[in-house]
Amino acid sequence: MKIFLSAFIVFTILNSAFSQENTIIANGAKLHYKVYGTGETILIINGEPGMNSNGFGDLAKELAKKYQTIIYDQRGTGKSTLDQVHNNTVTMDLMVKDIEALREHLKIEKWTLLGHSFGGILGYYYASKHPERVKAMIQSSSGGMDLALLSLINIREKLTKMEWDSLQYYGNKINEGDTTYATLLKRGEFMAPAYLYNREYIPVLAERMTQGNMQLNGLVWSDLRRINYDTKESMKSFEQPVLIFHGKNDLLETSVAETAHNILPNSQLELLDRCAHYGWLDRPDVYFDLIYDFMDSVKIQ
Repeated sequence: MKIFLSAFIVFTILNSAFSQENTIIANGAKLHYKVYGTGETILIINGEPGMNSNGFGDLAKELAKKYQTIIYDQRGTGKSTLDQVHNNTVTMDLMVKDIEALREHLKIEKWTLLGHSFGGILGYYYASKHPERVKAMIQSSSGGMDLALLSLINIREKLTKMEWDSLQYYGNKINEGDTTYATLLKRGEFMAPAYLYNREYIPVLAERMTQGNMQLNGLVWSDLRRINYDTKESMKSFEQPVLIFHGKNDLLETSVAETAHNILPNSQLELLDRCAHYGWLDRPDVYFDLIYDFMDSVKIQ
């Protein structure tokens, strides 16, 4: 009996941390997703177009202690595949349709969106198209509501001269065709400090930076320019609650978060001390408590 109970307890713990992994067909793409936990649903939209969602698994598992969390590989990344990759198959509108297809497949009436970095951009765009499906939003070091971020990012000032020179060196090697894992990792090691306050996590982020697909990245940014991405006007009438995180040491200026806070009718802005681009790495003590408090307030609305 004791053995059975122990096995049952272990199974219950494992099942609460991971409950579902699947692939759906939507809009000409195979979309892979994972669902963790139970409760209020949070869709986590990862940053950096061209990146898979693997780097957000730990965030999803941590939040799944209290909520149902979902991560998914954006089209063409990770285990989400496309037969053809070009400017007609990788667009912001198709990426929004993918999110909506996932919601319909999972039979979720409304969900909270947690968009990090580029994921914040995609979150705003989805909310501008389907506001009735968004219960709330969490904007984590978001790229913002328009393309102003392109002139508000300064990687160089966040790096030492040695780091910047090394980043340029390995970047040139990649541009010349050396896309080996070793070169990508070295480039990541010298770029990662620009994104972190706590340098303990440089190896984690450097590894993540080896996983990007530059073709997909370029196609997404090209489409953002093509549509002249700008959700400011539609967000003026977005009444649902929004929590905005931004690190005071982020390489993206805090004005991006402040602009969004001034536009959104029902937003809470939190500028985090001793924090750069990854709040759950630099300041987990503050980051998660603020999310828990915010989600509790959303639940009772």
